[in-house]
Amino acid sequence: MVQETPVWLNASYVQKVLRKAENDESIEVSDITVKPATAKGENYLSAMYRVTFKFLRISGGRKVGEEKSIIVKTTLEGTSLAELIEELEVFCTELSVMSVTLPKMNEVSSKASLPPLGAECLYHQYEKPTHVVIEDLAPKGFTMADRENGLDLDHCLVAIRNLARFHAASVALLEKDPDALATYNKGLYRKNQTPLLINYLKGCVRSLANVTSDWRELSPRISEKILKLSDVVFDKGCEAVQFRKDEFTVLNHGDLWINNILFVYDERCQPVNSIFVDFQLCYRGSPANDILYFIGTSPTDDVRVLHRELLLREYHTSLAIAMVNMNCSTEVPSFENLQDVLKKRAFLEVVANMVSLPIVMIEKGADLDLSKIADSADESSHSGYHRKAYKEVMVRVLPLYDSLGLLDV
Repeated sequence: MVQETPVWLNASYVQKVLRKAENDESIEVSDITVKPATAKGENYLSAMYRVTFKFLRISGGRKVGEEKSIIVKTTLEGTSLAELIEELEVFCTELSVMSVTLPKMNEVSSKASLPPLGAECLYHQYEKPTHVVIEDLAPKGFTMADRENGLDLDHCLVAIRNLARFHAASVALLEKDPDALATYNKGLYRKNQTPLLINYLKGCVRSLANVTSDWRELSPRISEKILKLSDVVFDKGCEAVQFRKDEFTVLNHGDLWINNILFVYDERCQPVNSIFVDFQLCYRGSPANDILYFIGTSPTDDVRVLHRELLLREYHTSLAIAMVNMNCSTEVPSFENLQDVLKKRAFLEVVANMVSLPIVMIEKGADLDLSKIADSADESSHSGYHRKAYKEVMVRVLPLYDSLGLLDV
C-alpha cells in the first residue's frame, strides 16, 4: 500500500514543531528529507515517516548549526482500513497515551532509576490531519529485531522485563491518580465494536479453517471446530479480555508484538534494553492479556515450547522488583495467581495465533494490504497462512488447544 508524503510535512511545519518543542523561536529549519520510517510490509495501521533536517539556532550570541531526525506518524487516508481505524479511535488512544499518560509513566520510571518506557512526544494533533511527532529512537541505537525469525530467548527476556516495568509504572500512576487510566476502557474486544473489526476477525479464522482442512497432520475435526469458532471468535475474545475489578489490573500495551518492540544491543550484539512503540490499542485490564498476546505472536517456537515458564517467572520477578522500586503499595499478585489468570484468559493466545501470527510470519518485504483484507467479511486469507513456519507452529498448538477445550464453541 503506497502512502504519499503529506504536502504539509515540509520545512516550515517541522520548524514550527521544533520551536514549540524546544521553546526556542530562533530555530530555522532547512535541508529537510522525508522517507518512510519502516521497511515495506512492516507497518500496517498508520503511515510513518522519518524526517531528517538541518537547523540553525542562536546559542551564546551566535548561530549554531545542528542536524536532527524525528518520526511523524499519521493516519491512513482513502481506504476501508482508514475507515476501520477511525471507528476504532486508535489514534485518539495513542495521542492520549503519548501526550499525557506515557510522560507520567516515564517520570515514575525515571525516579526509580529505570529507563524510559517510550519515546518523547514532541507534538500531537487530534484534528485532521491527525498525527503525532515523536523523537527518533534510531540515534539512541534502538532498532527492530527480525520479525520473520521471531525473538530468541535473550530478546524475549529483555522484552518481558520491560513489559513488567511498563505495567508496574501504570500501577504506580494509578495509586497517585485513581482516574489516570479511566479513558482506556475500550481495547479491541468491547461492546458496540464496529462490525468492520468483527467481520475481519471472523474472516481470519475462516481462512485458518480453510487452510487446516488440507493439513494431513491434523484431524479433520479440528478444521471443523475452527470453522464453527469463527462465528463466535469476537464474543469469546470479549469474554476472555473482560475487565474484572477484583483482579490486579494494569495499563496494557494492547498490541505487544515483535514490530512494536525496539531493542538496543551491546558490543557483542546481545540485546540489553528495549522500548515500546505504537500505543494505539492501550487499555486497562489484566497483565495476562499482554503476556498472552506477546507469547502468541513474537517468540520463536522453541522459546514457546522450552522456555514459557521461564518467561512467566521472569515477568513476575521483574514486576515485583519494579513495583518495589516505584514505591507501589498495591500487593503484587502471587506467581500462582498469575498462572491462574493466564489459564482463564488463554483464549487470547489462541486468537493471537489465528489472526496476528500469520501477519508476523509474512515474508519480509511482502506488501500486505490490510485495507483489501478488511473489505471482505468472508475471506481474509493472505500468504502468512500458507507459510511453512506458520504451519509448523499451528500443527503443534492446535491439538493442544483442542485438548484444553479452547476450540469449543
